[in-house]
Amino acid sequence: MTSFPPLDLTALRFRSLEDRPSKVTRLDFGQAWTKGLGLADFLARLPRLLAAGDLLAVADRWAETARAGRTIILAMGGHPVKVGLNPVIIDLMRRGLVSLLAVNGSVLVHDTETALVGATSEDVAAGLGRGEFGVTRETGELINAAAGQAAASGQGLGRTLGQSLIRGGFPYLNASLLAAAAELDLPVTVHVALGTDVYHLHPRADGASLGAASLTDFKTFCAAVATLEQGLFINLGSAVIMPEVFLKAVTLARNLGRPLKDIATVNMDFIRHYRPQVNVVDRPTAEGGRGYYLIGHHEIMFPLLAAAVIERLD
Repeated sequence: MTSFPPLDLTALRFRSLEDRPSKVTRLDFGQAWTKGLGLADFLARLPRLLAAGDLLAVADRWAETARAGRTIILAMGGHPVKVGLNPVIIDLMRRGLVSLLAVNGSVLVHDTETALVGATSEDVAAGLGRGEFGVTRETGELINAAAGQAAASGQGLGRTLGQSLIRGGFPYLNASLLAAAAELDLPVTVHVALGTDVYHLHPRADGASLGAASLTDFKTFCAAVATLEQGLFINLGSAVIMPEVFLKAVTLARNLGRPLKDIATVNMDFIRHYRPQVNVVDRPTAEGGRGYYLIGHHEIMFPLLAAAVIERLD
């Protein structure tokens, strides 16, 4: 029978705690809250560790990038609209803290409906069983009409729909990302995946028009990504479409001689996904720069980050 006598620990070599490197020091600790202080005090009292440290580092990079006049791209899915972030994003756009807004196709639905009636996000479970999900008339008509106009004029879908909303004079334009972008002459690119959005169900939907307008937007997006050296790319709540589009734009820019050696990328979502991790955080920054993954509910984390940036600038 094999036996294993206990090791003799008297020969174990020790080192002093004072000489041993440590990853956490008391200087990194957070501080307790005092009633009556402001947001800047709250941020200063956060621990300089893990997610809190990353949040502050991203806020610093965003403010630094804005001061230097470098490119800041905010990419997003539809969920940030559905949790009420349009006013926060519009404020960042008006402050010059976003150079280009890039969205997937679902943003068109929720943003258009918000502009028209001040409400969006239908109850999918309630409508699906009756075949009533996704068949709202006005949404499909407006978006598909804009796609046709964009394809005919050679203009992108984002700008065309924003201009259409403004011309329509709808009652809640002040809450629309697309209308605000058109008003500010801020580039907004739309990246459509055919079959994923409710306006594709509409009889007026035309794949050629949607594809042509979205391809125009993709080229604009690539041109912006090509200027991301020392810039910032944020992906807010898109698990597949925007991470894939971003990766293709990065390789295209580098192929055309834009090295993008120093870029900062940020993915923000309420759970960790594989595709944003590799396509936003890891792969684009492997040649240089830094990627961050901030996990938390959009309706809390993004306003907090935006406020931190504004505090640093003001």
